[in-house]
Amino acid sequence: MADIKPENLGKYEVVSEIDRGSMGIVYLGHDPYIDRPIAIKVALADALNDPESGERYRKMFFNEAHTAGMLTHPNIINIFDAGVDGEYCYIIMEYIDGGETLKKHTRPENLLPVDKVVEIIFKCAKALDYAHRQGVVHRDIKPSNILFTKDQDIKIGDFSIAHIRKVDSTATEVMGMMGSPRYMSPEQLREEFVGNQTDLFSLGVVMYELLTGKHPFNADNFSRLVNKILNEEPVPVRNLRPDIPKVLEDIVNRALYKDTENRYSMGLEIASELSKAYDSLEGPEEDINEEEKFAMIKGLGFFQGFPDAEIWEIIRASTWQDYDQGENIIVEGELDDCFYIIVSGCVAVTKNDKTIRILRQGDCFGEMGYLAKTKRTASIIADERTALIKINSTVISQVSLNCQVRFLKVFLRTLIYRLSATTEKASQETPV
Repeated sequence: MADIKPENLGKYEVVSEIDRGSMGIVYLGHDPYIDRPIAIKVALADALNDPESGERYRKMFFNEAHTAGMLTHPNIINIFDAGVDGEYCYIIMEYIDGGETLKKHTRPENLLPVDKVVEIIFKCAKALDYAHRQGVVHRDIKPSNILFTKDQDIKIGDFSIAHIRKVDSTATEVMGMMGSPRYMSPEQLREEFVGNQTDLFSLGVVMYELLTGKHPFNADNFSRLVNKILNEEPVPVRNLRPDIPKVLEDIVNRALYKDTENRYSMGLEIASELSKAYDSLEGPEEDINEEEKFAMIKGLGFFQGFPDAEIWEIIRASTWQDYDQGENIIVEGELDDCFYIIVSGCVAVTKNDKTIRILRQGDCFGEMGYLAKTKRTASIIADERTALIKINSTVISQVSLNCQVRFLKVFLRTLIYRLSATTEKASQETPV
């Protein structure tokens, strides 16, 4: 069998070739039953027929369908189907129009803005956290396996060597030292137990490259590469790019710890720290000490009944922000998942350039965005010098369970009150 384009595979139409890689040829296809474009990955004929490695290759090929097919996440490429048609083995995947990998953005001349890098790694960390909680370890996280879409979203793909850690899973995964050496963790290279932290180490390498345009363990041969990953520390990020905030360097360093005891254990930890780092990129916080923050926040009605320890948790999980009169805080149509509480000052809620409400100290806004990450339905503008605490849904999940429950109760009570007031007044006011 030659690697030539088939006309159809099962019920799917094959349109044109998109790309070729080590695990197969990817075609643009069409699903006539649902009337949608699809991507079709077809196994390489020569690899399938190799008498020594053909069976292993086939196992790796269908491992992608088995493992990725278990996962449904907005930042993981969807697998719809897989099958065999004659001599062709194929996988039907989500088609990403205009997508390209992150590979080109690891070169110095094509680096992305720092805030975009933070957003990309944040989404990757959340997607990996989801996969790990389903028992799936990717084992091959690298820029060429992360697709950067036309609208600047990301999709993790190629689960061909993924490992399923669930005891009751069918054993399709390929064992042994698998992956791309430049992105392997120390434990992968030593062929030790491979878990969540292996993917997080690889993600740290990707983050280092996206920020600096250089590889943290660059070497001219395999043995030198292995020695660096196992024994040497990379050049600090800020030595290569002094404009990088120290908080980002710290995140990279922790992701690249050789000792798993000190490395991040779950993707949500990275996502949480990146979320706080992203907030700091938006503007410097006012120089106000922690005790002053505690005193101001403790006096707000929202936190009545919160023990002091839980108020401290909220302070450390939130971002303190200051706005001058007339500054935009939220712009209608924006998409985010943050919730705001006014510590001092007041803000105007506007829609279609018309002020529909004034919110003051102790009031809050952003409920619907926080709850469902929907587009903002109104704008919020500082009506005078205003201080806020900004709470991100990812970060709040890192506080203690008791604090989360207490926060959620007050949050829902506030949301119900706001919705009731909106209904009674039959006005244009809505939670934003």
